[in-house]
Amino acid sequence: MRQFVRAAGAVIVAALLATAASAEDINGEVKKIDASAGKITLKHGPAKSLGMDEGMTMVYRVKDPAMLQQVKVGDKVKFEAENTDGGVTVTKLQKSK
Repeated sequence: MRQFVRAAGAVIVAALLATAASAEDINGEVKKIDASAGKITLKHGPAKSLGMDEGMTMVYRVKDPAMLQQVKVGDKVKFEAENTDGGVTVTKLQKSK
């Protein structure tokens, strides 16, 4: 039983570390906003946490459509995104300073 508890604890710790490691600030530029669809087009550099070794321009869903009201086309941004069942979703978005 004690070994099971240790193994379960190790799995939980590994999962937490993997989640923390997946958060990555990605630098980008807003190219297009489709508020009605809850999507944003971002041109960005490599995003290792998403498995993207090179920069690209890509359409993303946003977790919260209210994020789209904080930016406009041409803004430089920092964002975080995660792979979900429906594709890659932006979970955090803010203008760069």
